[in-house]
Amino acid sequence: MKSSTHAVRAAALAGAVALALAACSGGGDAEPDDEGAGGGGESDTPLVIGSLLPQTGSLAFLGPPEIAGVDLAIAEINDAGGVLGQDVEIVHTDSSDADNAEVATQSVTDLMSQKAQVVIGAASSSVTLNVVDDITGAEVVQISPANTSTKLSGYSDFYFRTAPSDVLQGRALGDLVAADGYSNVAFLVFNDDYGITLRDQAKEAFEAAGGTVTYGNPGEEFDPASDDVIASAVTAAVATNPDAIVIIAFDQTKLIVPALATAGFDTSKLYFVDGNLADYSADFEPGTLEGSKGTLPGANAEGEFRDRLLEIDSGLTDFAYAAESYDAVVLAALAAVKGGATDGATIQANLAAVSGADGGTECTGFAECVELLDSGEDIDYAAVSGAGPFNEDNDPSSALIGIYQYGPENTYTWVSEVPGEL
Repeated sequence: MKSSTHAVRAAALAGAVALALAACSGGGDAEPDDEGAGGGGESDTPLVIGSLLPQTGSLAFLGPPEIAGVDLAIAEINDAGGVLGQDVEIVHTDSSDADNAEVATQSVTDLMSQKAQVVIGAASSSVTLNVVDDITGAEVVQISPANTSTKLSGYSDFYFRTAPSDVLQGRALGDLVAADGYSNVAFLVFNDDYGITLRDQAKEAFEAAGGTVTYGNPGEEFDPASDDVIASAVTAAVATNPDAIVIIAFDQTKLIVPALATAGFDTSKLYFVDGNLADYSADFEPGTLEGSKGTLPGANAEGEFRDRLLEIDSGLTDFAYAAESYDAVVLAALAAVKGGATDGATIQANLAAVSGADGGTECTGFAECVELLDSGEDIDYAAVSGAGPFNEDNDPSSALIGIYQYGPENTYTWVSEVPGEL
């Protein structure tokens, strides 16, 4: 992003940041106490959580499950008595996508003005990179349930994520394609930080297994905003006669798949990633994607957790990053309880500890974990997503990568999962 754009955004947010700093005053200078690191902040102020998740734009399909995960966590926390005796408040805002950067900027201004101490989001790494300085610079904790860019590892003491970096998904994707017996593979990847970093990791793993990338190497990315360039990229990729094609894109996938079919490519030999692993039953003819596979960080959202999500939003058809969103809210609330205050500095100081980074008794759910905290025990929150405790870069130290496969209705089902560590 150009520095002039940053300057404009910074000026627009100056007043809001000042408000947030005032709200957090005292938290940053607090001394650790017997209850937890960074205690002594705003113990009588309700915890206000803001969501910065996609309601519009190319990742809008991720919004409903992420928002449902946030709302489910807050409902369960408040049913258990809230945080420090007060209900958690939620303010939902739209992050949109990187092509509509002004939406997220305005949303952050709104969240700051409403004195959110924690922001859950964004889903897009590019969107986060546009606003993370404005959030964390105000000592407001940002926890993304879906950012995967390697650029965000260790970005700020106040930035965390419950999804693993592209290192894990890329490794799993490259290994999956190789294990399926393909030796010559093309990548259709858009020119975006997310796309490039994920491609690089998958390419490295695939080539290490003896494979060859026939197209989509560095310098062969497509402009996501140009339909003509996308069409040209499809033609160029097919011309290299790949055994399979990996598509790393967002909404552009709805143009790419039909173009590949028209070009005569076997669309059962496609691979998808978290940014485009979606329900395409209303977009493509039945059978179009049957046999294609994809990767998605996190545990499979099945059973009781899925049922609880559907009670929040009965219309859910995708469940990507719902668990990571749920975990982000629960961890923030537990950090406030452990520290005895709701200001951003206190929550930041206690997040790693409640995630289990310092050991402790394993616990499931907010109520059980709070009971242990109230009795003076250290805790190790068992994440619904399967993610491990935060490491020194505020990334999950371990995570699961799910492997999914499309059926005849162009919807995907879970096949297996691959554990990984960072």
